[in-house]
Amino acid sequence: MKLNLQFDLANVTVIEFGVGRDDGNGQTFVAVPVDADVQGALREMVQTTWDAMQEFEDGPKKYEPSEKHGGTEYLYLPMADEMASSLRELHEAANLGIETAALDKPANVFCYFVRMTDKNQRRLTALRRASQFKGVLKKRLIRFVTDSLKLIPDDVFKLDSDFDLLIDSANIHILRPSGFEFAGKLQQAILDAVPANIKAIREDLEFVDFDSIKAYAERHPRAARYLASICGHAETKNIDKAALKKLCESTGVEVKESNGKITVSAGHEMGFLEVLDRRRYELELVKGKPERFKASSRKKLNE
Repeated sequence: MKLNLQFDLANVTVIEFGVGRDDGNGQTFVAVPVDADVQGALREMVQTTWDAMQEFEDGPKKYEPSEKHGGTEYLYLPMADEMASSLRELHEAANLGIETAALDKPANVFCYFVRMTDKNQRRLTALRRASQFKGVLKKRLIRFVTDSLKLIPDDVFKLDSDFDLLIDSANIHILRPSGFEFAGKLQQAILDAVPANIKAIREDLEFVDFDSIKAYAERHPRAARYLASICGHAETKNIDKAALKKLCESTGVEVKESNGKITVSAGHEMGFLEVLDRRRYELELVKGKPERFKASSRKKLNE
């Protein structure tokens, strides 16, 4: 699948730079005035990011919270998705407050971003986690002044060569999944969504007691990610009770049935979620010697 960028990079009319700050009282995004040279550098970074994404020949895959992603990997997430809410707010904000002193406390800066507008009034937002942006402040830099090297007395902020993600009106285009999860506060959002995801799945699987699963997932981010994946794929409807019990038994997940409800034994919560997320299976290529496996991905062969 190939995705087009809903933005004209060749015809940019407005470039707005800003930073995300976290001073312990919550995260805020503010605009910071920059000159034309910095604006040009930011524009080049956006183009470099988009070019890097085009090097993935198979196109982007949809972001899945339960998958283990690489350091750089072209993924996408529709803007309408609930997991996009934090970054969607930044992208759609009509007016950001301007703070010329926003970089006075660089330790509070967790990301920097650029918002651009093209000739058709479409907006593109690009964001980068601020690791290198802050890291230069810890170093002593020198430069040539009148044929001699001198220390630079002021704070120096270093821009990266590209961004972690690009946001247009339709999708979040992700180059670095870890940067996206950090900036979008995905881990906490997924943990907070556990009760709602349990409620949705419970409606389809009334014969399963989810109390222990809920308690486990609220304390374990990986389990919460599986719940988000299961709920997001909406494939729990019409699951057969006997088939579910049989698959649990054949793949080593301990469950019991009491008063018509399946309960998951302590220590088997992750295994049960892997079953629901289509990650556990059994093969018997050698007659009489069944083998159990756990898939690292849940991609269907016909997709």
